[in-house]
Amino acid sequence: MKKIAAVLAAAAFAGLALTGCEKKAKAVPSDKVLKIGIIQLVEHPALDSNCKGFIDGLAEAGYIDGQNITIDLHNAQGDQGNCITIANKFVNDKDDLIFAIATPAAQAVANLTDSIPVLISSVTDPQSAKLVKSNEKPGTNVTGTSDLTPVNAQISLIKEFFPETKTVGLMYCSSEQNSVFQIDMAKKACDAAGFKYIEGSVSNSNEIQQVTQSLVGKVDVIYIPTDNMLAAGMATVSQVATANGIPTVVGEEGMVQSGGLVTMGINYYELGKQTAAMAVQILKDGAKPASMPIQYLSNCNYSKNKEIEKALGLSLPDSHN
Repeated sequence: MKKIAAVLAAAAFAGLALTGCEKKAKAVPSDKVLKIGIIQLVEHPALDSNCKGFIDGLAEAGYIDGQNITIDLHNAQGDQGNCITIANKFVNDKDDLIFAIATPAAQAVANLTDSIPVLISSVTDPQSAKLVKSNEKPGTNVTGTSDLTPVNAQISLIKEFFPETKTVGLMYCSSEQNSVFQIDMAKKACDAAGFKYIEGSVSNSNEIQQVTQSLVGKVDVIYIPTDNMLAAGMATVSQVATANGIPTVVGEEGMVQSGGLVTMGINYYELGKQTAAMAVQILKDGAKPASMPIQYLSNCNYSKNKEIEKALGLSLPDSHN
């Protein structure tokens, strides 16, 4: 598989860079080299940054790939069959810990082992995804971090920046449980804001351009949550939407970098580091996932795409509280 640095370096973006002085990692003494499997659903900036944050977080805690741990990183390229194949490999290899990024990857792993500790991330609601018994008390070998995005705050951006909006297009992948969960939240937020909405769901990446085009002339703004398929295809959405003067409010910063107009979202690099801290509790302190609640990031970042802003003839604020 690809070397970790090569996979992640090209996808890293400025908003996720670390600030301040770098800490030198000190390896944790161990008689055994621990095996950590990492499965990532698909390549796009948010998930890449989530993965990089996890690996960096482990290193800062003294768990260094090639020294006291061996990291086996695989990308499923958005294919559920690949997820199952990769998950089987980790289970057969008797890995000491598995890190699964995004819901389909997490579900593939969780369905194949109830003994290996599994940490998940970029999963909006682990409970409704049936990965844990409850987010507060997982009760299984699975725990981790949620990427629950501030949907209400994002819909509020529409009301604030585009006050004449009457109808919002809600784009998402119908087969992603994460997305369905967020779209349900978005519908309630639109109702509260007085917006009508039209759903534009896709089932595969080949439908993205057609579905986006179908919203032209019907909606004033397009909203897309943290949806993996649409994050990977954000450039296609942007091409159609921008050409037709439709602003896009999206779920996270990576989607802005890929062509979305604006977001108020979480930092996936920091989410990865937060998950790494949970891994350290398991590897070093013997913590059990069953009693480790799902964790959330409390801070959100505002970002906008200045090129798209200019193309749409808009003037949005450079910062937002």
